[in-house]
Amino acid sequence: MGPARQAAMLSKKEKELIADIWESLTPVAEDIGADALLRMFASYPGTKTYFSHLDISPRSAHLLSHGKKIVLAIAEGAQDIGQLTVTLAPLQTLHAYQLRIDPTNFKLFSHCMLVALACHMGEDFTPVAHAAMDKYLSAFAAVLSEKYR
Repeated sequence: MGPARQAAMLSKKEKELIADIWESLTPVAEDIGADALLRMFASYPGTKTYFSHLDISPRSAHLLSHGKKIVLAIAEGAQDIGQLTVTLAPLQTLHAYQLRIDPTNFKLFSHCMLVALACHMGEDFTPVAHAAMDKYLSAFAAVLSEKYR
């Protein structure tokens, strides 16, 4: 299933919920992004190879900075999910052609982000929010992977 189709599977209510969640999380973007990255590095150690030139220890400036960039990109995409391919076009090119990131890592990171969100949001990460966020992050990962085809 293509990314546009995945994004279309989100109802209007789910899209609004996702946009609201990410908007509320932007003030703590560094913390959530860094947490998701640390979880990915711990659970999938092979993903660290793409960051070998950076200090990715907990609370390091590099980790916090990259975590924030990721969360802000996810939040930006959430503002208009129907335009995700357009919004992420520069990141598609960067990750596919310059950084040459294995696209499997986007799925791994999406899973780690769900866990980080559950930890951070607590009771606000309802089953409905979880399901909507899972669909959105799957679409986000699929869009980032499009240039690899």
